[in-house]
Amino acid sequence: MKIPYNYVVVEGCIGAGKTTLSTMLARDLNAELVLERFADNPFLEKFYKDPEHYAFPVEMTFLMDRYQQLKGLLSARDLFTDFVIGDYFIDKCLLFSKNNLTTDEFSLFKKVFDAVAGFLPKPDLILYLYTTPDRLLQQIAKRNRDFEKDITAEYLSGIQEKYLTYFKENPQVPILLLDIGNVDFVQEQSDYQLIKELLFRSYDPGIHRVLF
Repeated sequence: MKIPYNYVVVEGCIGAGKTTLSTMLARDLNAELVLERFADNPFLEKFYKDPEHYAFPVEMTFLMDRYQQLKGLLSARDLFTDFVIGDYFIDKCLLFSKNNLTTDEFSLFKKVFDAVAGFLPKPDLILYLYTTPDRLLQQIAKRNRDFEKDITAEYLSGIQEKYLTYFKENPQVPILLLDIGNVDFVQEQSDYQLIKELLFRSYDPGIHRVLF
C-alpha cells in the first residue's frame, strides 16, 4: 500500500515531539528526512534571555537557514516521486515572527519572507502535534536544554494559538490535528502505529482533528 503523499511535515509547538516523530516515521517508511537546524542559530540562546533585543536576528537567521535547506531539497529531490518527511514547514517563520517581533519588525520580516518563500516546496500533508502548554513544559524539562529553561506556558500558548489561527486561515492542504495529550508514541508501539497508519489515508484540504 502506497502513501498518497510525497512531502509530509510533522509540526507542533516547542517540546511537542515533532523531531522525534518525524525521525521515527522517516526511518520506518524509508523517507528522506529534513530536520530543522536550530542548534546552528547563534542568536537562539540570546533570544530566550533577552527576547526584546534578539527577536529580529533570531527570526531572520531561522528564515535564511530554512530557505537554504529547503531550496537544496527542491533542487536535489523530485518531490513528485520521492517521499520526504520534515519536522518544520517554511511558514512557521511567519508564525513565530508574528508572535515575537514588533509591528514594524514583522512588516519588514514579511517582505523578506514573501520574496523567498514562494520558491520553496509546500507540504502535501501536515501532522500537527497538539497538547497543553503544561505538558509541553514537561517535555522541554526532560530534554534539559539550558537555553530553554526560561520558556513559559504563556509563550507556548501564544505560539500554539498562532499555529491554529494560521491553519484556519490557510486551508489549502490537509492538516491532521493530533491530540497527543494521552499519547506516548515513543514508549507505546500501539500509539505510534496508529499515527503511522494515518499517512496511508487520503484527506480533503482543511483541518481534521484526530482523537486517540
